[in-house]
Amino acid sequence: GPEGGFSDEELQAAADRGFIPFALGNRVLRAETAPVALLAALWAWLERSP
Repeated sequence: GPEGGFSDEELQAAADRGFIPFALGNRVLRAETAPVALLAALWAWLERSP
């Protein structure tokens, strides 16, 4: 999202269009590192033991 976060109106507009929000926690990631962090979290989640 944008550096200052999304406004309430922007969040509502996205929700009205079917957007399902998610977060990686309270950390703010740079555009260069966000994809790497997301992939690492996804791989860790997919490979965890049942």
